[in-house]
Amino acid sequence: MWISRLQLFFGAMALTVLGYLAGVFLTPPAARVERNEPPAGRPAAGSRAVAARGDLLPAEKHTVDLFERASKSVVYITTLAVQADFFSRNVAEIPVGSGSGFIWDEAGHIITNYHVIRNAEIARVTLADGSTFEARLVGTAPEKDLAVLRIDAPREALRPLAVGTSKNLRVGQSVYAIGNPFGLDQTLTTGIISALGREIESLARLPIRGCIQTDAAINPGNSGGPLLDSAGHLIGVNTQIASPSGASAGVGFAIPVDEVNWVVPELIQHGRLRRPTLGVQLADPSIEQRLKIDGALILAVIGGSGAAEAGLRPTTQSRLGNITYGDIIIAIDGQPVRSSADVPLALERRQPGETVKLKIRRGRAEQEVSVRLSAPAPR
Repeated sequence: MWISRLQLFFGAMALTVLGYLAGVFLTPPAARVERNEPPAGRPAAGSRAVAARGDLLPAEKHTVDLFERASKSVVYITTLAVQADFFSRNVAEIPVGSGSGFIWDEAGHIITNYHVIRNAEIARVTLADGSTFEARLVGTAPEKDLAVLRIDAPREALRPLAVGTSKNLRVGQSVYAIGNPFGLDQTLTTGIISALGREIESLARLPIRGCIQTDAAINPGNSGGPLLDSAGHLIGVNTQIASPSGASAGVGFAIPVDEVNWVVPELIQHGRLRRPTLGVQLADPSIEQRLKIDGALILAVIGGSGAAEAGLRPTTQSRLGNITYGDIIIAIDGQPVRSSADVPLALERRQPGETVKLKIRRGRAEQEVSVRLSAPAPR
């Protein structure tokens, strides 16, 4: 008798169903596994009841309140460069970097590090509420690693930070750093002041003295953000980290607020720091180091300057090629000068027309001379 494939299929299905039903009815009840569902409103077996947290500790409340108040003044800065395609002439905005900053005043001035906006053609500032504004560059001080931007934002959106002082800071006191590390939204790190009076090198290869050292994490993106004391007052601008491993782990440094508080008004008014000059050209510190000169070697004296009036001597070379070193400045108003890099720092808060006392070495003899300061050279 011939049986079709369709008949075989239905026959097999029927046998399978009969086998399953036989297994169900013939299996003893004790061997059957029943699924128990928990009654509605009761936690599943193995879960734990949530314990009441209770109130935050006073120290925790203080930190949370400080962050909520201060974070409204901290901004996120993105920088871009404009690049034109040679063939298509299309212009594209290329990301350069990012960093942090903070609101200085209700006029919309934003403070950040110079290295954050260096090489950028466009800068955008994002406030704590998420609104973004195109920023205009107001001034830079590479020798202090500081820069000032300005945004046209509504006055009610601008929350300036309270400015403190760095002259009475103490090692061991608590500090708080707020920024945007790795492009993340506002982040708080805490620590203590590890040391004071540290010296770091700026992009202008001039030392920045009196810096604050802290163990609060200062990661990429935190640069330009504020360092606060326990009252929420600005005491420094986070600038860099010293890491032996090259990773974002080490000690952080901040530019002290007393330095910031006199640099920023200069940048807002003049766009740069205007230091008076002695009227001399000094040797590069690397040359002084190579020649083992302890002080600032004068290479040339500008005619009509205070240095010329005081009779300072430049470095000269005879027809036979013999070099006679000029005067070497070893102190300004009692402040030691180890190299030419120290001279701008000794004069930075002086005004043109003021007189300073120089201690110089001429040959093997030392003497003091008074020099009238000249106006800074035009940019």
